Amino acid sequence: MAASPGRAEAPSAAPPVASPTVRVRTETLDRFLGAVGEVILSTSQLRGTAAGERQSAELAAGFDSVERRVSELQRRVLDLRTTPLLRVMDTLPRVARQVAERSGKRVEVKLVGAELELDRSILDRLTEPLLHIVRNAVDHGIEGPDERAESGKTSVGQVIIEARREKDSIAIEVRDDGAGIDLEALCARAVEVGLLHPGLAEDLPPGEIAALVFQPGVSTAASVSEVSGRGVGMDAVKATIESLGGTVELRTERGVGTATTLRVPITAAVQRVLLVRVASERVALPITKVERILEVPADSIERSGGESFTLIDDEPVPVLDLADLIKLEKSESSEAVPLALIEIRGARVGLRVDQLLGQQEIYVKPLPDLLSKVKVLAGLTVLEDGCPVFLLDLNHLA
Repeated sequence: MAASPGRAEAPSAAPPVASPTVRVRTETLDRFLGAVGEVILSTSQLRGTAAGERQSAELAAGFDSVERRVSELQRRVLDLRTTPLLRVMDTLPRVARQVAERSGKRVEVKLVGAELELDRSILDRLTEPLLHIVRNAVDHGIEGPDERAESGKTSVGQVIIEARREKDSIAIEVRDDGAGIDLEALCARAVEVGLLHPGLAEDLPPGEIAALVFQPGVSTAASVSEVSGRGVGMDAVKATIESLGGTVELRTERGVGTATTLRVPITAAVQRVLLVRVASERVALPITKVERILEVPADSIERSGGESFTLIDDEPVPVLDLADLIKLEKSESSEAVPLALIEIRGARVGLRVDQLLGQQEIYVKPLPDLLSKVKVLAGLTVLEDGCPVFLLDLNHLA
Protein backbone atom coordinates (compact mmCIF):
# COMPACT_ATOMS: atom_id res chain seq x y z
CA MET A 1 0.00 0.00 0.00
CA ALA A 2 1.35 3.44 -0.94
CA ALA A 3 2.03 5.95 1.79
CA SER A 4 -0.53 8.74 2.21
CA PRO A 5 0.55 12.06 0.75
CA GLY A 6 2.10 14.40 3.28
CA ARG A 7 2.57 11.63 5.87
CA ALA A 8 6.00 10.18 6.48
CA GLU A 9 6.25 6.45 7.07
CA ALA A 10 7.27 5.53 10.59
CA PRO A 11 10.58 3.71 10.54
CA SER A 12 10.19 0.02 11.31
CA ALA A 13 11.68 -1.05 14.63
CA ALA A 14 14.97 -2.86 14.24
CA PRO A 15 14.82 -6.47 15.42
CA PRO A 16 16.62 -7.03 18.73
CA VAL A 17 20.12 -8.32 18.33
CA ALA A 18 20.59 -11.56 20.25
CA SER A 19 23.74 -11.86 22.31
CA PRO A 20 26.06 -14.45 20.78
CA THR A 21 26.10 -17.63 22.83
CA VAL A 22 27.81 -20.98 22.70
CA ARG A 23 26.82 -24.27 24.29
CA VAL A 24 29.48 -25.94 26.41
CA ARG A 25 29.23 -29.37 28.05
CA THR A 26 29.39 -29.40 31.86
CA GLU A 27 32.24 -31.91 31.72
CA THR A 28 34.26 -29.48 29.62
CA LEU A 29 33.71 -26.71 32.17
CA ASP A 30 34.73 -29.06 34.98
CA ARG A 31 37.97 -29.94 33.18
CA PHE A 32 38.61 -26.24 32.52
CA LEU A 33 38.05 -25.40 36.18
CA GLY A 34 40.35 -28.26 37.16
CA ALA A 35 43.08 -26.92 34.90
CA VAL A 36 42.72 -23.43 36.38
CA GLY A 37 42.90 -24.96 39.86
CA GLU A 38 46.17 -26.66 38.92
CA VAL A 39 47.55 -23.32 37.71
CA ILE A 40 46.57 -21.74 41.05
CA LEU A 41 48.29 -24.53 42.99
CA SER A 42 51.40 -24.37 40.80
CA THR A 43 51.61 -20.60 41.27
CA SER A 44 51.35 -20.97 45.05
CA GLN A 45 54.00 -23.69 45.09
CA LEU A 46 56.33 -21.60 42.93
CA ARG A 47 55.95 -18.63 45.25
CA GLY A 48 56.53 -20.90 48.25
CA THR A 49 59.73 -22.24 46.69
CA ALA A 50 60.97 -18.76 45.80
CA ALA A 51 60.18 -17.52 49.32
CA GLY A 52 63.17 -19.46 50.60
CA GLU A 53 65.45 -17.59 48.22
CA ARG A 54 66.45 -13.98 48.20
CA GLN A 55 63.99 -12.24 45.90
CA SER A 56 64.41 -9.06 43.96
CA ALA A 57 61.66 -6.47 43.97
CA GLU A 58 61.02 -7.22 40.28
CA LEU A 59 60.51 -10.94 40.97
CA ALA A 60 58.12 -10.27 43.85
CA ALA A 61 56.15 -7.82 41.68
CA GLY A 62 56.04 -10.45 38.93
CA PHE A 63 54.55 -13.02 41.31
CA ASP A 64 51.94 -10.51 42.44
CA SER A 65 50.98 -9.75 38.83
CA VAL A 66 50.67 -13.45 37.92
CA GLU A 67 48.53 -14.17 40.99
CA ARG A 68 46.17 -11.29 40.15
CA ARG A 69 45.70 -12.59 36.62
CA VAL A 70 45.22 -16.17 37.79
CA SER A 71 42.64 -15.02 40.35
CA GLU A 72 40.78 -13.16 37.62
CA LEU A 73 40.85 -16.28 35.45
CA GLN A 74 39.47 -18.29 38.35
CA ARG A 75 36.59 -15.84 38.84
CA ARG A 76 35.75 -16.01 35.13
CA VAL A 77 35.72 -19.81 35.15
CA LEU A 78 33.51 -19.96 38.25
CA ASP A 79 31.09 -17.55 36.55
CA LEU A 80 30.79 -20.02 33.68
CA ARG A 81 29.67 -22.74 36.10
CA THR A 82 26.89 -20.70 37.68
CA THR A 83 23.24 -20.81 36.67
CA PRO A 84 20.17 -18.86 37.89
CA LEU A 85 18.27 -20.16 40.93
CA LEU A 86 15.11 -19.95 38.83
CA ARG A 87 16.05 -23.36 37.44
CA VAL A 88 15.18 -24.89 40.85
CA MET A 89 12.75 -22.32 42.27
CA ASP A 90 10.48 -22.20 39.22
CA THR A 91 8.78 -25.53 40.06
CA LEU A 92 8.11 -24.73 43.73
CA PRO A 93 4.87 -22.68 43.31
CA ARG A 94 3.27 -25.55 41.36
CA VAL A 95 4.31 -28.07 44.02
CA ALA A 96 2.88 -25.84 46.78
CA ARG A 97 -0.44 -25.48 44.97
CA GLN A 98 -0.70 -29.25 44.45
CA VAL A 99 -0.12 -29.93 48.15
CA ALA A 100 -2.65 -27.22 49.10
CA GLU A 101 -5.28 -28.64 46.76
CA ARG A 102 -4.93 -32.14 48.24
CA SER A 103 -5.41 -30.78 51.78
CA GLY A 104 -8.27 -28.38 50.98
CA LYS A 105 -6.23 -25.21 51.41
CA ARG A 106 -5.44 -22.18 49.30
CA VAL A 107 -1.92 -20.83 49.01
CA GLU A 108 -0.09 -18.08 47.18
CA VAL A 109 3.63 -18.44 46.52
CA LYS A 110 5.97 -15.52 45.83
CA LEU A 111 9.50 -15.91 44.45
CA VAL A 112 12.14 -13.26 45.20
CA GLY A 113 15.74 -13.25 43.96
CA ALA A 114 15.37 -16.17 41.55
CA GLU A 115 17.70 -14.39 39.13
CA LEU A 116 20.69 -14.86 41.45
CA GLU A 117 23.23 -17.40 40.23
CA LEU A 118 24.79 -20.38 41.98
CA ASP A 119 27.28 -23.11 41.10
CA ARG A 120 25.25 -25.72 39.21
CA SER A 121 26.79 -28.59 41.23
CA ILE A 122 25.33 -27.01 44.41
CA LEU A 123 22.08 -25.98 42.75
CA ASP A 124 21.33 -29.54 41.63
CA ARG A 125 21.52 -30.78 45.23
CA LEU A 126 19.22 -28.03 46.55
CA THR A 127 16.17 -29.38 44.72
CA GLU A 128 15.12 -32.03 47.23
CA PRO A 129 15.71 -29.93 50.41
CA LEU A 130 13.67 -27.03 48.99
CA LEU A 131 10.86 -29.34 47.85
CA HIS A 132 10.68 -30.88 51.31
CA ILE A 133 10.59 -27.52 53.10
CA VAL A 134 7.91 -26.09 50.78
CA ARG A 135 5.74 -29.21 51.13
CA ASN A 136 6.02 -29.02 54.92
CA ALA A 137 5.19 -25.30 54.91
CA VAL A 138 1.92 -25.95 53.09
CA ASP A 139 0.95 -29.33 54.56
CA HIS A 140 1.76 -28.66 58.24
CA GLY A 141 2.32 -24.91 58.39
CA ILE A 142 -0.53 -23.21 56.51
CA GLU A 143 -3.90 -23.63 58.24
CA GLY A 144 -7.20 -24.47 56.56
CA PRO A 145 -9.52 -21.59 55.51
CA ASP A 146 -11.80 -21.88 58.56
CA GLU A 147 -8.92 -21.93 61.03
CA ARG A 148 -7.29 -18.94 59.31
CA ALA A 149 -10.56 -17.02 59.48
CA GLU A 150 -10.82 -17.69 63.23
CA SER A 151 -7.28 -16.32 63.65
CA GLY A 152 -8.12 -13.17 61.70
CA LYS A 153 -6.01 -14.16 58.68
CA THR A 154 -6.95 -14.13 55.02
CA SER A 155 -8.21 -17.42 53.61
CA VAL A 156 -5.20 -17.68 51.28
CA GLY A 157 -1.94 -18.70 52.95
CA GLN A 158 1.30 -17.01 51.97
CA VAL A 159 4.61 -18.76 51.24
CA ILE A 160 7.54 -16.54 50.27
CA ILE A 161 10.72 -18.07 48.85
CA GLU A 162 13.44 -15.42 48.90
CA ALA A 163 17.06 -15.70 47.78
CA ARG A 164 19.66 -13.07 48.63
CA ARG A 165 23.41 -12.66 48.27
CA GLU A 166 25.46 -12.58 51.50
CA LYS A 167 29.14 -12.04 50.68
CA ASP A 168 30.36 -15.35 49.21
CA SER A 169 27.14 -17.21 50.03
CA ILE A 170 23.53 -17.39 48.90
CA ALA A 171 20.78 -17.47 51.54
CA ILE A 172 17.46 -19.03 50.49
CA GLU A 173 14.63 -18.43 52.95
CA VAL A 174 11.26 -20.21 52.85
CA ARG A 175 8.77 -18.50 55.16
CA ASP A 176 5.05 -18.99 55.66
CA ASP A 177 2.33 -17.16 57.60
CA GLY A 178 0.92 -20.37 59.06
CA ALA A 179 0.40 -21.70 62.55
CA GLY A 180 4.07 -22.02 63.45
CA ILE A 181 5.56 -24.98 65.34
CA ASP A 182 4.22 -26.01 68.74
CA LEU A 183 7.50 -25.84 70.68
CA GLU A 184 6.03 -27.52 73.77
CA ALA A 185 4.91 -30.51 71.70
CA LEU A 186 8.29 -30.58 69.94
CA CYS A 187 10.13 -30.55 73.25
CA ALA A 188 7.91 -33.33 74.62
CA ARG A 189 8.53 -35.43 71.53
CA ALA A 190 12.31 -34.97 71.90
CA VAL A 191 12.08 -36.16 75.51
CA GLU A 192 9.91 -39.10 74.43
CA VAL A 193 12.44 -40.38 71.86
CA GLY A 194 15.35 -39.89 74.26
CA LEU A 195 17.03 -36.94 72.57
CA LEU A 196 16.51 -34.57 75.49
CA HIS A 197 16.72 -35.08 79.24
CA PRO A 198 13.44 -34.11 80.97
CA GLY A 199 15.34 -31.99 83.50
CA LEU A 200 16.89 -29.87 80.72
CA ALA A 201 13.73 -29.39 78.67
CA GLU A 202 12.30 -26.54 80.76
CA ASP A 203 15.46 -24.43 80.55
CA LEU A 204 15.99 -24.62 76.78
CA PRO A 205 15.55 -21.29 74.94
CA PRO A 206 13.05 -21.25 72.04
CA GLY A 207 15.79 -21.21 69.40
CA GLU A 208 17.36 -24.42 70.67
CA ILE A 209 13.99 -26.12 70.93
CA ALA A 210 13.18 -25.17 67.31
CA ALA A 211 16.53 -26.66 66.22
CA LEU A 212 15.32 -30.06 67.48
CA VAL A 213 13.37 -30.47 64.22
CA PHE A 214 16.70 -31.32 62.58
CA GLN A 215 17.14 -34.37 64.79
CA PRO A 216 16.08 -37.73 63.31
CA GLY A 217 12.75 -39.08 64.56
CA VAL A 218 11.41 -35.79 65.91
CA SER A 219 8.04 -34.79 64.46
CA THR A 220 4.96 -33.04 65.79
CA ALA A 221 2.72 -34.05 62.88
CA ALA A 222 -0.60 -35.30 64.20
CA SER A 223 -1.02 -37.79 61.37
CA VAL A 224 0.92 -39.34 58.52
CA SER A 225 0.07 -38.00 55.06
CA GLU A 226 1.55 -38.19 51.60
CA VAL A 227 3.76 -35.31 52.68
CA SER A 228 6.10 -35.98 55.58
CA GLY A 229 5.41 -34.18 58.85
CA ARG A 230 7.51 -31.21 59.88
CA GLY A 231 10.60 -32.77 61.46
CA VAL A 232 10.58 -36.01 59.47
CA GLY A 233 13.31 -35.67 56.90
CA MET A 234 14.59 -32.33 58.18
CA ASP A 235 17.67 -34.15 59.45
CA ALA A 236 18.33 -35.17 55.83
CA VAL A 237 17.87 -31.55 54.74
CA LYS A 238 20.46 -30.42 57.31
CA ALA A 239 22.91 -33.16 56.32
CA THR A 240 22.64 -32.25 52.62
CA ILE A 241 23.17 -28.53 53.19
CA GLU A 242 26.12 -29.11 55.53
CA SER A 243 27.74 -31.50 53.05
CA LEU A 244 27.76 -28.55 50.64
CA GLY A 245 29.60 -26.43 53.21
CA GLY A 246 26.44 -24.55 54.19
CA THR A 247 24.18 -24.09 57.20
CA VAL A 248 20.45 -24.30 57.92
CA GLU A 249 18.46 -22.28 60.45
CA LEU A 250 14.82 -22.35 61.52
CA ARG A 251 12.78 -19.64 63.26
CA THR A 252 9.16 -20.06 64.31
CA GLU A 253 6.46 -18.21 66.25
CA ARG A 254 3.21 -19.81 67.26
CA GLY A 255 0.32 -18.38 65.25
CA VAL A 256 2.62 -16.22 63.09
CA GLY A 257 4.57 -18.66 60.94
CA THR A 258 7.89 -20.38 60.30
CA ALA A 259 10.99 -19.41 58.33
CA THR A 260 13.69 -21.86 57.26
CA THR A 261 16.93 -20.40 55.87
CA LEU A 262 19.47 -22.37 53.85
CA ARG A 263 22.91 -20.78 53.38
CA VAL A 264 25.26 -22.30 50.83
CA PRO A 265 28.52 -21.10 49.24
CA ILE A 266 28.24 -19.69 45.73
CA THR A 267 30.89 -22.14 44.54
CA ALA A 268 31.91 -25.56 45.80
CA ALA A 269 35.34 -25.39 44.21
CA VAL A 270 36.87 -22.85 46.61
CA GLN A 271 36.39 -23.22 50.37
CA ARG A 272 37.82 -21.67 53.52
CA VAL A 273 39.15 -24.32 55.89
CA LEU A 274 40.92 -24.81 59.20
CA LEU A 275 44.14 -26.76 58.74
CA VAL A 276 45.11 -29.08 61.60
CA ARG A 277 47.88 -31.59 62.19
CA VAL A 278 47.10 -35.11 63.39
CA ALA A 279 50.15 -37.34 63.98
CA SER A 280 52.29 -36.75 60.87
CA GLU A 281 49.35 -35.77 58.63
CA ARG A 282 47.63 -32.48 57.88
CA VAL A 283 43.88 -32.40 57.22
CA ALA A 284 41.36 -29.64 56.51
CA LEU A 285 38.09 -28.96 58.36
CA PRO A 286 35.37 -26.79 56.72
CA ILE A 287 35.45 -23.49 58.58
CA THR A 288 31.65 -23.20 58.51
CA LYS A 289 31.47 -26.13 60.95
CA VAL A 290 34.03 -24.73 63.41
CA GLU A 291 32.53 -22.66 66.22
CA ARG A 292 35.91 -21.75 67.69
CA ILE A 293 39.34 -23.14 68.51
CA LEU A 294 40.86 -23.34 71.98
CA GLU A 295 43.35 -25.17 74.18
CA VAL A 296 42.40 -26.95 77.40
CA PRO A 297 44.64 -28.53 80.07
CA ALA A 298 45.14 -32.24 79.48
CA ASP A 299 43.99 -33.04 83.02
CA SER A 300 40.66 -31.22 82.40
CA ILE A 301 39.60 -33.99 80.00
CA GLU A 302 37.79 -36.65 82.03
CA ARG A 303 37.11 -40.21 80.88
CA SER A 304 34.03 -42.22 81.82
CA GLY A 305 32.81 -45.46 80.28
CA GLY A 306 35.09 -45.17 77.28
CA GLU A 307 34.01 -41.58 76.54
CA SER A 308 35.83 -38.30 77.19
CA PHE A 309 34.40 -34.96 78.32
CA THR A 310 35.64 -31.51 79.22
CA LEU A 311 33.96 -28.36 80.52
CA ILE A 312 33.57 -25.55 78.00
CA ASP A 313 31.59 -22.48 79.07
CA ASP A 314 30.69 -24.44 82.22
CA GLU A 315 28.98 -27.13 80.14
CA PRO A 316 30.19 -30.72 79.61
CA VAL A 317 31.22 -31.25 75.98
CA PRO A 318 32.19 -34.65 74.51
CA VAL A 319 35.79 -34.83 73.29
CA LEU A 320 36.57 -36.94 70.21
CA ASP A 321 40.14 -37.74 69.22
CA LEU A 322 40.54 -37.13 65.49
CA ALA A 323 43.45 -39.57 65.34
CA ASP A 324 41.16 -42.38 66.56
CA LEU A 325 38.41 -41.44 64.14
CA ILE A 326 40.58 -41.49 61.02
CA LYS A 327 42.80 -44.38 62.17
CA LEU A 328 46.08 -42.51 62.71
CA GLU A 329 48.66 -42.95 65.45
CA LYS A 330 47.34 -41.40 68.64
CA SER A 331 49.56 -39.10 70.67
CA GLU A 332 49.24 -38.34 74.38
CA SER A 333 50.11 -34.97 75.86
CA SER A 334 50.47 -33.88 79.46
CA GLU A 335 50.28 -30.22 78.44
CA ALA A 336 47.60 -28.12 76.77
CA VAL A 337 45.41 -30.00 74.29
CA PRO A 338 44.25 -28.19 71.10
CA LEU A 339 40.52 -28.54 70.43
CA ALA A 340 38.33 -27.46 67.52
CA LEU A 341 34.82 -26.89 68.83
CA ILE A 342 32.59 -28.21 66.04
CA GLU A 343 29.07 -29.48 65.37
CA ILE A 344 28.43 -33.05 64.26
CA ARG A 345 24.82 -33.81 63.33
CA GLY A 346 23.50 -31.15 65.70
CA ALA A 347 25.75 -32.08 68.65
CA ARG A 348 28.47 -29.78 70.01
CA VAL A 349 31.77 -31.66 70.13
CA GLY A 350 35.40 -30.87 70.96
CA LEU A 351 37.63 -32.38 68.28
CA ARG A 352 41.08 -33.16 69.66
CA VAL A 353 44.02 -32.57 67.30
CA ASP A 354 47.78 -32.34 67.72
CA GLN A 355 48.26 -28.84 66.30
CA LEU A 356 46.13 -26.00 64.96
CA LEU A 357 47.70 -24.60 61.77
CA GLY A 358 45.34 -21.74 60.97
CA GLN A 359 42.82 -20.86 58.28
CA GLN A 360 43.37 -21.02 54.54
CA GLU A 361 41.33 -20.74 51.35
CA ILE A 362 41.80 -23.86 49.24
CA TYR A 363 40.84 -25.11 45.80
CA VAL A 364 38.93 -28.37 46.40
CA LYS A 365 39.68 -31.12 43.90
CA PRO A 366 37.42 -34.18 43.54
CA LEU A 367 38.66 -37.42 45.06
CA PRO A 368 40.23 -40.07 42.82
CA ASP A 369 37.93 -43.01 42.04
CA LEU A 370 39.83 -45.25 44.46
CA LEU A 371 38.80 -43.02 47.41
CA SER A 372 35.41 -41.80 46.20
CA LYS A 373 33.50 -44.24 48.45
CA VAL A 374 35.29 -43.14 51.65
CA LYS A 375 32.48 -41.04 53.17
CA VAL A 376 34.64 -39.10 55.63
CA LEU A 377 36.64 -37.59 52.75
CA ALA A 378 34.94 -34.63 51.01
CA GLY A 379 37.76 -33.69 48.63
CA LEU A 380 41.45 -32.88 48.52
CA THR A 381 43.81 -30.03 47.80
CA VAL A 382 47.54 -29.50 47.36
CA LEU A 383 49.30 -26.98 49.60
CA GLU A 384 52.13 -24.64 48.64
CA ASP A 385 54.77 -27.21 49.62
CA GLY A 386 53.26 -29.72 47.19
CA CYS A 387 51.76 -32.03 49.84
CA PRO A 388 48.18 -33.30 49.36
CA VAL A 389 45.67 -32.59 52.15
CA PHE A 390 42.23 -34.17 52.53
CA LEU A 391 39.10 -32.13 53.33
CA LEU A 392 36.96 -34.01 55.89
CA ASP A 393 33.17 -34.34 55.95
CA LEU A 394 32.54 -33.88 59.66
CA ASN A 395 29.07 -35.46 59.51
CA HIS A 396 30.71 -38.82 58.84
CA LEU A 397 33.35 -38.62 61.55
CA ALA A 398 31.30 -40.42 64.22
